[in-house]
Amino acid sequence: MMDAEVIELFASSVRRAVRQPTAAEVDLALADIGWREALATEAASVVPVLFSEQGEANSTSCALDDVLAEALGRLGEPDVAVVLPALGSVAAPGRLDGQELSVSGLSTARMLAASSALVVAADTAGQARLAIVGTGSLVTTGIGGVDPALGLLRVDGAAPLDAECAEPVEWPAAVAAGQLALTYELLGATRAMLRLAREHAVTRIQAGRPISVFQAVRHRLADTLVAVESSAALAAAASDSIGTTLDTELAGIAKGYVGRMAAVAARHCQQVLAGIGFTAEHQFQAYYRRVLVLDQLLGSSRMLTRTLGERLLEGRLLPDMPAL
Repeated sequence: MMDAEVIELFASSVRRAVRQPTAAEVDLALADIGWREALATEAASVVPVLFSEQGEANSTSCALDDVLAEALGRLGEPDVAVVLPALGSVAAPGRLDGQELSVSGLSTARMLAASSALVVAADTAGQARLAIVGTGSLVTTGIGGVDPALGLLRVDGAAPLDAECAEPVEWPAAVAAGQLALTYELLGATRAMLRLAREHAVTRIQAGRPISVFQAVRHRLADTLVAVESSAALAAAASDSIGTTLDTELAGIAKGYVGRMAAVAARHCQQVLAGIGFTAEHQFQAYYRRVLVLDQLLGSSRMLTRTLGERLLEGRLLPDMPAL
């Protein structure tokens, strides 16, 4: 494990990298600091750092591809993109039926330059299998929506593939790795929204006083701080559980909770910012749009909460949870 000094040095480098003006430049800067090499050996230390900083900077990269590729045992292939599930879903984005592979999912901008793609597909027996297909057999379509700056693409296609060439993989473990990364990105964005609201509260003068003196404003900021700190505690617990029987389930719990708290924080911060927070020019809007989409990637907070509830009702047992 990295010691505290090394982690701080890495965080400083990442902080500069994610503040590059374009996603392509962020990826180049991350490559220069050895992000992929660090991920291969110190995932538990570097994933929280990178994705927290990326969330706070409201920047975009293809690091999520690397996290999933590492979880699928394919990090050593740099010119490969990963097909993600549809928004709000954790289901494998591919379907393998005999020798026919059909794909319907999402991807980051890496798909545009990659020569091949990793596709996890469910076969007719429900087993998750990993296939590598040429990107020439896939059709990508840009997605606009509330956060076009995130650069997500819709991916569809079909390709002939021998089912025996598709190796079995642990898809839930890969999903959990991605969920943990997105949990930290949501947490970083939530911290940034609180910072913007606090700065506005101490500088906005009303009736000769900063609005931060008003109890209603203080309550909004305090509730947002509670959301941030409770999210941070659960994210840390999920990160600490990597390699144990808790990691898969706790990653989903953490993402569901942090996604919900990000929405709570956004509502409180919007109230503090008032009219200026509704303008497209204010930074808050970029963060708000980002958390709305991040919440949907690899399972929305609503879906993850419902799935956990159904599992609890079915088993009639609460899951073992670490002390926060």
